[in-house]
Amino acid sequence: MEKLDGKSLDLTKENINALKQLFPEVITEGKVDFDKLKLVLGEEIETNNERYEFIWHGKAQSLKLAQTPSTGTLRPDKESSKNWDTTENLYIEGDNLEVLKLLQKSYFGKVKLIYIDPPYNTGNDFIYPDDFRDNIQNYKEITKQNMKANTESNGRYHTDWLNMMYPRLKLA
Repeated sequence: MEKLDGKSLDLTKENINALKQLFPEVITEGKVDFDKLKLVLGEEIETNNERYEFIWHGKAQSLKLAQTPSTGTLRPDKESSKNWDTTENLYIEGDNLEVLKLLQKSYFGKVKLIYIDPPYNTGNDFIYPDDFRDNIQNYKEITKQNMKANTESNGRYHTDWLNMMYPRLKLA
């Protein structure tokens, strides 16, 4: 049996190692030299700033959250499991972001389906912020925008939800 160290995969380190394998000359003191990377990629660099993107306030921080390593251990619960010795399925209970991080090391490329059941407000002690609306003044300050009209379809209603979902979807 392989003994694990209880740390999730360090995605940033893995990405840098992949770049190091492909382009060793662009890594200097463990950091990516983007100017050298642009030279190595030559004509394949996007220089036109006009392109379609899905962006929102906090997206970069959400990506960093997905890449932040985690420590923990997933322990089996044989008593609560059905057909423990023959099943090919796992039911995992816990904070879904932390669990996804921990699964990266042992199960990367082996998982066929991930079902994330988000918590809902139940009226008990646990309160999940499922109302992601923000007041207009705060949104204007954060995004440095001056808006004349603000309908419910505007981005400020979805930013917190996107910031919660993006790291989970990225890892899944």
